[in-house]
Amino acid sequence: MTEATASTERTTESSAEGSGRDVGNYDITRVLAALPHRYPLLLVDRVAELTLGEEIRAIKAVSFNEQFFQGHFPGRPIMPGVLQVEALAQAAGILAVESLELAGSGKLVYFMAIEQAKFRAPVEPGCLLELHVGFIQKRARVCKFWGEASVEGKLTCEVQFTAMIADA
Repeated sequence: MTEATASTERTTESSAEGSGRDVGNYDITRVLAALPHRYPLLLVDRVAELTLGEEIRAIKAVSFNEQFFQGHFPGRPIMPGVLQVEALAQAAGILAVESLELAGSGKLVYFMAIEQAKFRAPVEPGCLLELHVGFIQKRARVCKFWGEASVEGKLTCEVQFTAMIADA
């Protein structure tokens, strides 16, 4: 277990952001409230750390029961790289919703672009996929993020991507 997964479950806004708003324990109930995604496409199980306006560390528990393992690949199950990127984008969505105070605003965070995606190692059933995402650029309507996914400290995916904030 890495420091990110063993870290506190309390997440607060950084002092640079000002108000010190405490976002508290961020379990699956809070994830469901922040994201419009539902099973089988919900790919964030909990938030380990959240520094508003800066970055997020989230966790996806990768289970053999995931639907995509039935066909990718029988006899050698591997989580598709595109789903690792989607998990990172969902973590970024939580970061944006909390940082920009979008909850209840009628706005959603839409994935727009993927850049510089690299896949470094396979992700197999039974692991905890650690999702680390941060802002590169933050504007009212468009945000750019960097993301890294890892298992037990070993990098599996790295990417930059852009999201748009728009009415639902």
